[in-house]
Amino acid sequence: MNIAILSRDANLYSTQRLIQAAEERGHQVEVIDALRCYMNISANKPEVHYKGRVLKEFDAIIPRIGASITFYGTAVLRQFEMMGTYPLNESVAISRSRDKLRSLQLLSRKGVGLPVTGFAHSPDDVNDLLKTVGGAPVVIKLLEGTQGVGVVLAETHSAAESVIQAFNGLKANILVQEFIAEAKGADIRCFVIDGKVVASMKRQAKDGEFRSNLHQGGSASLIKITPAERATAVQAARVMGLNVCGVDLLRSNHGPVVMEVNSSPGIEGIEKATGKNIAAAIIEFIEKNARPHNTRTRGKG
Repeated sequence: MNIAILSRDANLYSTQRLIQAAEERGHQVEVIDALRCYMNISANKPEVHYKGRVLKEFDAIIPRIGASITFYGTAVLRQFEMMGTYPLNESVAISRSRDKLRSLQLLSRKGVGLPVTGFAHSPDDVNDLLKTVGGAPVVIKLLEGTQGVGVVLAETHSAAESVIQAFNGLKANILVQEFIAEAKGADIRCFVIDGKVVASMKRQAKDGEFRSNLHQGGSASLIKITPAERATAVQAARVMGLNVCGVDLLRSNHGPVVMEVNSSPGIEGIEKATGKNIAAAIIEFIEKNARPHNTRTRGKG
């Protein structure tokens, strides 16, 4: 097969591993920077141009679209979908998962476990907002933040008020969530492919930090998940309509709760923590499912 990888950097670990896994199985691979693409939107012959040439037809495309280029990246992916290229994850599912508020609302509607969450832009009554999530300590997040950036733990009511007021000054949309103290600075990344958890790891925050993201200095280790955690991760992926994703869970006193569903999960941490060949599993999924104009969106909303 001819496989395209939408990635801004061909040297990234995840991109390199996908190239390697595909080539080992006899496929041809081209890495394409979505921001260097431009499109001919035609009723008869949609095209994608790249660095002055019309791209050839691909059998499948693997979107590795960073959060900062979601809008343009998904537009390019949609163009490939219009041309009949099979997407590992569909553009609509990626957009759905990248909208933090929408994704939480969809998960809530389907009964997936979530931390108690409040959403606000410029609340008239901060006290009432904090009361809706059970009071301090609370986690306050910028709606547009990624990889732990724009996430603040407010340990007291006055600290929470100050942070919310500061974000209000930036005209920012925020989420206020209950702080799951019993998680003790750890979360679980479940890597889901085709409705199955193929690998899972525990991410532990460094000393003095509550964010467990590896980009924030967290460490990763192998973990055995419970049936409830497995079921929650699978259901979250299904609600988002993602064939491949990373589902981040916390272990709370009221069961597993979903923090985020990541449509372009990194491969390095999970492969090194578990010893599993995640890249090969992704390519195998494509081999089984890639057909012209074949899509598998299972989520709604």
